Amino acid sequence: MIPAALLASAYHAETLFDAPRRERIRALAHVGEPVPPDQWERLAPDTEVLFTTWGMPCLTPEQLDRLPKLRAVFYAAGSVQGFARPLLERGITVVSAWQANAVPVAEFTLSLILLSNKGFFRNVRECAALGRDAYRGPGNYGETVALLGLGAVGRAVRELLRPFQLQVLAYDPFLPEALAAELGVEKVSLEEAFARGHVVSNHLADKPELAVRLDGALFSQLRPGASFINTGRGRTVNEPELIDILRARPDLTALLDVTFPEPAPPDSPLWSLPNALLTSHIAGSIHDETRRMVDYCLDEFERYATGQPLRYAVTLDMLATMA
Repeated sequence: MIPAALLASAYHAETLFDAPRRERIRALAHVGEPVPPDQWERLAPDTEVLFTTWGMPCLTPEQLDRLPKLRAVFYAAGSVQGFARPLLERGITVVSAWQANAVPVAEFTLSLILLSNKGFFRNVRECAALGRDAYRGPGNYGETVALLGLGAVGRAVRELLRPFQLQVLAYDPFLPEALAAELGVEKVSLEEAFARGHVVSNHLADKPELAVRLDGALFSQLRPGASFINTGRGRTVNEPELIDILRARPDLTALLDVTFPEPAPPDSPLWSLPNALLTSHIAGSIHDETRRMVDYCLDEFERYATGQPLRYAVTLDMLATMA
């Protein structure tokens, strides 16, 4: 049996790593009671495999010296940027459920795209005053959608869009032309994405070089009645300039599941602008959906334990471009 440990809060241990999932682990590994992340030093020195989720600490090289036999970390959550580098630099395998988290984000985004092309959100705010004369969008037949970033989420959104007769544009400087053709997207500049898309959906990674990259000059190019969706990261948006454009262009709609900071300050105009709709970061895995992330990790653990290639292992090179 593989010496393993579960590093998770009592809440996450109960809700994510429930009894059936712990039984899956125990079929191949010896694992004791959960260890809270802030008490990681209680982990046994012979631990080979670590199961964890939100709250995983970034262990220093000196701290990792206390876990000399650690070989793999299975992280049942999304981004590993906060802790993975010291592990990877030691040759410790890091598996993330980032692909699992892309599923609900893509589903959420798909629903917003389809409703936006129907003009739903603007129609709602005009319907009481204008009745049947309220705005109606162009619909979803032959319309253009622009995706910013073709990482895990962006690609998942693109796949969900395939059954619909939509033209899909993509802005992603890391996307090879051959892959763009395979995905059935037209690779465009950032300016072209904003100028042509009736819906522009942001999935850019949270990188310092992308901070406030989406600015007023881009938002001002949006088509009449267009919608901007952000289920990515709030830091990529220049919010003061977005607010200025929303004030000047009541025909536009901003659907923001993320802001920067998050939540938006109580005095932010985003709360009161009629053409801005904020949600509380619900696009990602919530409640029942979080167990999908554990299942992805357990599938990977079973592959690890039986010597099969892993599908969702993270590399040092990947840290440069992933969220």
